[in-house]
Amino acid sequence: MQQTSNYNLREEIKEYWSMRATTFDEQPGHEIFSDAERLAWHGLFERHFGKGDGRKALDLASGTGVISHLMHDLGFAVTGMDWSEAMLEKARAKSKLRGSNIRFLLGDAERTLEEDDSYDVIVTRHLVWTLVDPAAAFAEWFRVLKPGGKLLVVDGDFVSSTWASKFNKAMAGFLEQLGLRKPLDGVPHMQTHRDILARVHFSNGARADEVSNLLERTGFDPIVVDFDLKKIHSAQKKHISFAKGLERGAQHRYAICAQKPVAG
Repeated sequence: MQQTSNYNLREEIKEYWSMRATTFDEQPGHEIFSDAERLAWHGLFERHFGKGDGRKALDLASGTGVISHLMHDLGFAVTGMDWSEAMLEKARAKSKLRGSNIRFLLGDAERTLEEDDSYDVIVTRHLVWTLVDPAAAFAEWFRVLKPGGKLLVVDGDFVSSTWASKFNKAMAGFLEQLGLRKPLDGVPHMQTHRDILARVHFSNGARADEVSNLLERTGFDPIVVDFDLKKIHSAQKKHISFAKGLERGAQHRYAICAQKPVAG
């Protein structure tokens, strides 16, 4: 019975992101809107991966190809994988426009069907918090990484309340009472997002320590947690409201770099 429930939830997640594909690139935090942010992302990837030098990279839940192109900039041979054809259609169009040679595949990040030991690096952005079975997903990523290969998880706890989210909620309620703001429940897909979030593994928020513990149990070693994302967030803040900037700055966001040990 649990397996059936998981299958249905995964289909809902797939449908949700397909619906979001139309406007995905319009939102700061998804697409890159400045050279400063692009350089900040490059800095994060170089800090943990080094230069690409033609090494094979897998971008899981690649969406419209934003992270894939950042990795391509650094000289990686990139494969982007997503299970939403709507997202992939936009990614391929973007790749054609930019003249990149990124390979985009329709596939499941939790069961890639890629060969063992086939990638030098794997990167995910805001995927882990949506996973139904992260332990199984991490084992899959461990399998397809080459010995010595690295996984970089860029994610966060987008659920737990912070001082900023409480303040923004109070202000929103006040403005709604005055008729100066529409209720957030009227925002498209908001209720769907909440329904999905309530049923994923990290429904209470994907904290770095819990993710790291699961990665360690999978066999990754060493594991490094990196909270230094200030340059990325600073660049993004210039393209969002003051209230959203406060909230993002207070959230528990991180990058975790985990390595598959070299055999022997």
